[in-house]
Amino acid sequence: MPKPAIIFQPDVQNAFQRGINQIVDAVTPTLGPLSRNVSIERNFPGQAPEILDNGGVIARRIIELPDRSDNAGAMWIRHLLWRLHENTGDGTATAAIIFQTVYNEGLRYLAAGGNAMQLRRELEQGLNVILDMLDAMTLPVKTRTDIARLAEATSQVPEMAASLGEILDVIGPFGQLDIRTGRARGYEHHYVDGTYWKSGVFSDQMIRDKLLDRRTLTHAAVLISDLEIQDPHDLVPLMRLAVRDDVNGLVIIAKKISDQIKALIINNEKPGRFDIIAVKPLGSKAADQASNLQDLAFLVGGRPLIQAAGDSLHTVQWEDLGHARRAWADSEYFGVVGGQGDVPVLRQQIERLQRIYHTSTDLDERKDIQRRVGRLLGGSAVLRVAGITKAESTMRKDLAERTAAGLRGALLEGALPGGGTALLACQQKLQGTHGNTPEAIAANRILCRALRAPAQAILENAGYDPGEILAQINGSGEGFDVVRGKIVNMKEAGILDSAMVIKAAARTAITSAALALTTDVLIQQRQPPQSTAP
Repeated sequence: MPKPAIIFQPDVQNAFQRGINQIVDAVTPTLGPLSRNVSIERNFPGQAPEILDNGGVIARRIIELPDRSDNAGAMWIRHLLWRLHENTGDGTATAAIIFQTVYNEGLRYLAAGGNAMQLRRELEQGLNVILDMLDAMTLPVKTRTDIARLAEATSQVPEMAASLGEILDVIGPFGQLDIRTGRARGYEHHYVDGTYWKSGVFSDQMIRDKLLDRRTLTHAAVLISDLEIQDPHDLVPLMRLAVRDDVNGLVIIAKKISDQIKALIINNEKPGRFDIIAVKPLGSKAADQASNLQDLAFLVGGRPLIQAAGDSLHTVQWEDLGHARRAWADSEYFGVVGGQGDVPVLRQQIERLQRIYHTSTDLDERKDIQRRVGRLLGGSAVLRVAGITKAESTMRKDLAERTAAGLRGALLEGALPGGGTALLACQQKLQGTHGNTPEAIAANRILCRALRAPAQAILENAGYDPGEILAQINGSGEGFDVVRGKIVNMKEAGILDSAMVIKAAARTAITSAALALTTDVLIQQRQPPQSTAP
């Protein structure tokens, strides 16, 4: 068992640097359109290695380094990259390279006697200048052609870019898009009317259409609840309400139902005249289920019956039920089409959530709201992705998810000249900002080198000499197209990056590296907690 220890400077900085460099050096080859892949050995002998080109996933696969002190630095940036991957879907290699440059250059300055806290403040002030510059350079993404060109610049797969360009042009930045593994190699997509959730029937025996593997109810009433229903007699008041209104079917959403109730629904004596299905809670996470029930109520009317609030089937009233022109369920999903909710109230809820989205700084909250707004707007799309092998299918699906996330951000926040060009252009503004202190001067110098580093890595990965190429770039939106091997206007060439992704990468990398530079002591526990997730 490892012994507890307290590590001081300069050992902390040296160990952090070694750990950070190992992670970043593993991720750097994946940056750019002519990037390399990273092969990761499987846990079991005889299995083919995992081939990855995603910086966030590569970092996550590195669970621990042999040296405990080095491991602290490695886990620091591992956590950063995985969180960035979860929140933006892209930009991890760019963030890793910026972080590494800021940290390594910052250590050189501190070794010469610099003040870590003052340097951190100056780096964060410089970041504000960079973000303002990126905002000024941001270009709107409006047409299907713009979306497809950005998708191709991100994925380097024309067929995928065409599909995603059409899909997001139709459903918009908040639209619901489900990317699934397909059966035939390539990309296929279709649109789904209405809204659906991860849910499904309590028993596959409730699905009578075995050809479509789905149960569909027309002109249906919907009980929205998180109740645990045990006694079949508890359904009597609900059934009377539904029959009285002459609806064709009833959907029961519940937290749990007994085997007796399942049997009652499966053995319904009047299929086709009055159909009943019972579906599981909406969403795979308990934390999401309450908001999903509320959103469904906005779509179909009625109100959620909450067990913790004292609601039960004995107290249900007709106005508590929602209604939909069509409701369907299969073993994995539940959806509604033509909900009969109050349209003005629904519109107000959508506008309220969109305001929260645009003002929130919590990336997890923004992702959750984006999903909720997409469902409330209605209209969804499914993209099926497949390759020849399972590994290829996984890589294609992951790339499609990352590309779609970047496109959503671009539709909301615009795009920037790609290939590292936007970050290069920020150098001029920083170089013109003359600080009054040694730390301000050092911070500007460090940030200028960090802004140059992603473009250098893209060129090196493509087999070019960065020094020779970058000396020829004069700014004004110019950059080097590594695929065609010439200097072009990046906007006119359609080589663009999502502004949201680039800003998130710069913000995350610089603030985290600045904080790491102020870490002076490392405390090692006897038996530290283990986790495979950052």
